[in-house]
Amino acid sequence: MNIFNYKVHTPGLFIVRPVALILIVVYALHLGAIVYLLVENRHKDKIIFEQENKINELEEKLKILDIIEDYQIGFNQNEIRELAEVIYTEGKRFSIDPLLIISLIMTESSFKKGQRSYRGAEGLMQIKPSTAKDVAKKWGFEWHKGIDLWNPSLNVRVGSAYLFELILKFKSIRKAIIAYNLGETNLREFYFYKAKPPARYYEKVVNNYKMLKNKYGCDIQKG
Repeated sequence: MNIFNYKVHTPGLFIVRPVALILIVVYALHLGAIVYLLVENRHKDKIIFEQENKINELEEKLKILDIIEDYQIGFNQNEIRELAEVIYTEGKRFSIDPLLIISLIMTESSFKKGQRSYRGAEGLMQIKPSTAKDVAKKWGFEWHKGIDLWNPSLNVRVGSAYLFELILKFKSIRKAIIAYNLGETNLREFYFYKAKPPARYYEKVVNNYKMLKNKYGCDIQKG
């Protein structure tokens, strides 16, 4: 029997074997083309998604940069750029709106370089060295004889980590902000004695936050 003339029987249709093989090849190529197009489309979608994320990230950083340039006092351009980067990065790292970090800085130090309180708190986010030491140990910041809280970027990193710790402890942004000002122990004493803690500091932070959102049309937080 000549295999090349062998016929395959299907309901209502006779197909010569070579033709069947050709059809199989054609269908396979067609299927391969479909799979290729699907993979290519997914790849293109991924590239588009990544590019959109990069554009959004750049726009967010530019907004932060604009705000810092408008409110900072005493910083040079390199320090301003570093601050914009670190505020954005730490905000994303701890899922804290960068605008909230900026609002806290404005409330604590009015964005002035080299601020020190009468209680010994230092830098943009007014961190006490004792608090910074504890935070540094938990989050892996370099600590030798002390941590340079006058370094603006490092100050923001420590302050953001500390705020994040307070949010985790009190399960509330409001309470965390009040504790940032009063101290964790003092706030717990208020609640222990069923007393209402002062909210003036919290209200200042919130007012700064609302002002920034209204003035700059920002909606930075994505996390």
